[in-house]
Amino acid sequence: MRAARPILILAAGAAFLLAGGCSLFIRDESPIRDGLIRGELVTIETTAYCPCGKCCNWKRNWRGQPVIASGRYRGRPKAVGITASGTKARPGTLAADTRYYPFGTVIYIPGYGYGIVEDRGGDIRGRRRLDLFYTSHSDALQWGRQKLQCVVFPPGTPRIPQKAKPPQ
Repeated sequence: MRAARPILILAAGAAFLLAGGCSLFIRDESPIRDGLIRGELVTIETTAYCPCGKCCNWKRNWRGQPVIASGRYRGRPKAVGITASGTKARPGTLAADTRYYPFGTVIYIPGYGYGIVEDRGGDIRGRRRLDLFYTSHSDALQWGRQKLQCVVFPPGTPRIPQKAKPPQ
């Protein structure tokens, strides 16, 4: 099996740089770890979801309230657009298996940008699956299912804007 190529982001002052909309990424294959956070290349199968009833398994009951459509919790109230971590879903929100990628893990997905794990998915099981949030169902369908080389940064990496430049 091929060793993962490390991707680095400068940690010292990263919050200052990112808050100002500027970012600096460094790729370095050396084992030096002086103030740098390493990202790991991982092949991940990505799918997309949106807040609609088809993607998130909800429907409206006779009172017009959103409820879970099927499964063990069928008929119970559903907080539409709220992630498992309690935040509001927005572009850059990722659903992953939190046994492998805890809430707050930063991941770079080519063609999508940076995302932060803030949700869990019903069918998202294992280290190699990820769900990307889109605001519309048509955008989610357009993404489809793709296997990509993603860069996974360790927990504790500062929040990175979704449109920031990719690691090189």
